[in-house]
Amino acid sequence: MNRAVTLDDLILAGIAVAAGLAAAFLSRTLLRWLAKHAKRTRWSGDDVIVDALRTVVPWAAIAGGAASAAAVLPQTRTVQHHVNQILTVLLIFVATLSAARVIAGLVRTVTQSRSGVAGSATIFVNITRILVLAIGFLVVLQTLGISIAPLLTALGVGGLAVALALQDTLANLFAGVHILASKTVQPGDYIRLSTGEEGYVEDINWRQTTVRQLSNNLVVIPNGQLAKTNMTNFTRPEQRLTVLVQVGVGYDSDLEHVERVTMEVVAEVMTGISGALPEHEPAIRFHTFGDSRIGFTVILGVGEFSDQYRIKHEFIKRLHKRYRQEGISIPAPTRTVALQPGPVVIPQQRSGDGAGTGTTAFG
Repeated sequence: MNRAVTLDDLILAGIAVAAGLAAAFLSRTLLRWLAKHAKRTRWSGDDVIVDALRTVVPWAAIAGGAASAAAVLPQTRTVQHHVNQILTVLLIFVATLSAARVIAGLVRTVTQSRSGVAGSATIFVNITRILVLAIGFLVVLQTLGISIAPLLTALGVGGLAVALALQDTLANLFAGVHILASKTVQPGDYIRLSTGEEGYVEDINWRQTTVRQLSNNLVVIPNGQLAKTNMTNFTRPEQRLTVLVQVGVGYDSDLEHVERVTMEVVAEVMTGISGALPEHEPAIRFHTFGDSRIGFTVILGVGEFSDQYRIKHEFIKRLHKRYRQEGISIPAPTRTVALQPGPVVIPQQRSGDGAGTGTTAFG
């Protein structure tokens, strides 16, 4: 039989609880100080770790104080066992959530550093978080004395049925993993599909890829469809690209003069417009004797895909203005239509009893 609870027991239990609360407060203060120093470093992983410790360490101190208080109080072995189980489950729960946050944050940091953009590939983050939470749940069941072997067996059998029922979802999941692992597409890339959709890749999650068009609309594409279709990635292997502008001048133009004036306009645009590449060597290539003009191509360098529209806009405006100043003509397409004279046939109706019709020809 257990003895009665005395005043000394209550005092000791109170001291244990107070010590746990004090340790939780001090640890949280210390970790807050560490978080300020972690923000000054270049690596963002230490921020994730310290943020997670700010959650798990205070709760561990509180649980330790409660366990010490329960140990000094007289109670039956069964009650002591249940109290220990509850505190252990609480610690496992907090540690699992913190571990999921830390590992998911580290995975997010790695994906961002690999892609080099602000967007994150949430598919790896979500998979990592689910795996950590599942492991923590199994540990809780094992701590409570529940055998997890039958559960794993049931999950194995049920997993086959779920896989058959969710074929499209799993196909999108593995297609997303394959896309990211092969590094053909990363968040931040500008892509164009053979079906016509194009834009910046915002995110690739477990089911779909989100693409932001230049009009700021979002296009949602299933990963399976993205993996099957033909696609052009304008960001890889490098973000810089060349832009072709088609121009034509009249046959009476001095091509040497045209080339010199055009190169001057190109140099002005490349050095004065943001997004252009001044170090890129422009080129002019005459290529066609057209119906009314001599056609040539101007090759410009731009920093990334969306810059081409602003640069082409400024280049065409300035080139047109300069051509007018220099007297260089850009003729419009013309067509010559020749009319050949010929006989005019006029149908003639005969009068009479059912006679047919005749024709009269004039030269």
